[in-house]
Amino acid sequence: MPKIIGRSLTEHRSEVRTRVFDALREELYERGFDAVTLSGVAAAAGVGRTSIYNHFPDKSSLLVAFVEHEAARYVEDLAEALDAAGTPVEQLAVYVQLQLRRLADFHLPPGPTLSSTLDPSAYRRIAAHADPLTRRLTEILEAGVAAGQMADEDPAVLVAMIGAALSARQIVDVPPPDVPAAIEAAVRVVLRSVGAG
Repeated sequence: MPKIIGRSLTEHRSEVRTRVFDALREELYERGFDAVTLSGVAAAAGVGRTSIYNHFPDKSSLLVAFVEHEAARYVEDLAEALDAAGTPVEQLAVYVQLQLRRLADFHLPPGPTLSSTLDPSAYRRIAAHADPLTRRLTEILEAGVAAGQMADEDPAVLVAMIGAALSARQIVDVPPPDVPAAIEAAVRVVLRSVGAG
């Protein structure tokens, strides 16, 4: 009989998912998605192979569940940070900082590679997590224009350009001590690009 972690089945499931996601995060950081295996994640998480297969039937479903978990957490953190910022310009700076910090810390294959790695429905589920971020960025830009703090350009164009810029791993693929300076340089460039520099 498999060992139950925690005091109840609900606690057990939650703890298994936490351990598995922590192990997967580490595996992605150290080895990349292509090298990840369910049995390797189970071993790193300290859970049985049967247990991980009960939660995630394959690598694709594990990745989707992990991204959904991380995205939900990130959207909450972003909302809290943006609400604490004052002006739309300050909010945009915070948005850029958090997006790039997340890119530096989060090691998934880039979009086109990910789309070829996952089946189409799994990729769509992961891609859908960008929707709240896109909406929030659009709101920031529209508020910036309304306040006269940003250039009156088409928000859809600005969102696409900023999104493309913030997905460029080269910005944060620098030695760890240089990451903060690289992020601040990117913030300045994005602010200038919307007429807020």
